Amino acid sequence: MKSEYEAVIGLEVHVQLKTKTKAFCGCTTEFGSSPNMNTCPVCLGHPGALPVLNKNVVEFALLLGQATGCRIRPASIFSRKNYFYPDLPKGYQVSQYEDPICFDGELEIEIPDGMKRIGITRIHMEEDAGKSIHDVDIDTLVDLNRSGVPLLEIVSEPDIRSAQEAYQYLMQIRQIVMYLGICDGNLEEGSLRCDANISVRKMGAEKFGTRTEVKNLNSFRNVERAIGYEIDRQIELIESGGAVVQQTMLWDASVHQTKVMRTKEKAHDYRYFPEPDLVGVVITNEWLQDVKNKLPEMPQARKERFMRDFGLPKYDAGILMEDKSLGDYFENVCSMLTEKSNDRYKLVSNWIMTEVMRWLSEKKITAADFSIPPEYIAEIVDLVGSEAISSKIAKEVYAEMLEHKKSPKNIVQDKGLAQVSDMGVIEATILSVLEDNSENVEKYRSGKNNLFGFFVSQVLKRTAGKANPKIVTEVLKRELEKGE
Repeated sequence: MKSEYEAVIGLEVHVQLKTKTKAFCGCTTEFGSSPNMNTCPVCLGHPGALPVLNKNVVEFALLLGQATGCRIRPASIFSRKNYFYPDLPKGYQVSQYEDPICFDGELEIEIPDGMKRIGITRIHMEEDAGKSIHDVDIDTLVDLNRSGVPLLEIVSEPDIRSAQEAYQYLMQIRQIVMYLGICDGNLEEGSLRCDANISVRKMGAEKFGTRTEVKNLNSFRNVERAIGYEIDRQIELIESGGAVVQQTMLWDASVHQTKVMRTKEKAHDYRYFPEPDLVGVVITNEWLQDVKNKLPEMPQARKERFMRDFGLPKYDAGILMEDKSLGDYFENVCSMLTEKSNDRYKLVSNWIMTEVMRWLSEKKITAADFSIPPEYIAEIVDLVGSEAISSKIAKEVYAEMLEHKKSPKNIVQDKGLAQVSDMGVIEATILSVLEDNSENVEKYRSGKNNLFGFFVSQVLKRTAGKANPKIVTEVLKRELEKGE
């Protein structure tokens, strides 16, 4: 039944900006303050209080607009979006309506068949509302610290066709705003919020079906789950003879269902009109060029460069570019290697994706906060790559380095951990092991080849793990095959 239908999805993503002060006043945007402390007459909506636009909000909008290939409107204005809600003290939200500052853009997402273009209808500036707190035993409480915090709303074209594509799109938005440094991308703290407009239609139909809007999507997985559920719900409703009603739905993560919140408003319900207390925003060519010069390399471009310049597999490049600080750390390590080669770059990638990322995950930090300097990881990779130490010893060195912040070279020297590659020493050890285990030697030569690992482990044990595994394997095979 599902194969007969096609989903049509558009996302509205609210990006909370990393400005020091709010959109129209000097109150701090710091997260975690006591309720209602970061407020003033402007963001509390006191009569007579006049707003002043934060210039950084405009600059951040221009950065995001150019990063997503948008056209930039030379002149735009703010409007009042009127509605009543307890956490909106002014009774209206300052936003942009008819002439958003950025429009007609796009970004590409990766799907199984390759890359897909998702159009961006508009990016506009607005202020956030406060926060209603319902999960207490007494009445609903209101915290207005968030009231007036600057947002950019990104509205996509209805080009998304599945829950998986929506997930990829949202991940791409998150990466871009984090690379630009305009948002921390934290869904749990509300820095990134997403509403989904969803409808279904018969395959091949041109006309869109009736859409519903799903809110309360506070994680990437919930976005995927909620959209998938709502698509199935609408198809089942239509197939059973019912009709989809235009409504705002709430995603209940505890039961994995969408629930009706309210009948969907239309634009005229908000009685938009120009904000009389703010002058228009004018973007000069010089200002636009100055912002363009600040644009960093975007995530997708970095991924392709990692594959091209460092010879990394697609998977590795995708992992390393997800977080900008992790990609920066990788590049810094590579720049400090004594041998610049694709093999060494792959070793760096392996080391970061296993040991380093495990530590970052345990400590709940990013690579920007990692206490080990890049040159130390480069030293470990060089030691392993040149076979000065084994991979097993490298992990011991890494653990010691994390604890004492000492250079890997110094640790290897002080503890005598250098790998033994002396052929004479290794041969003598192997002959001793075979002599002491003559019974197992006979079993091996009679066909029990799985005993080979036993002999390797015995040699490594007698050399405290320092024997070169490659040489051990070669010599051991030669000695065992002599008697066959």
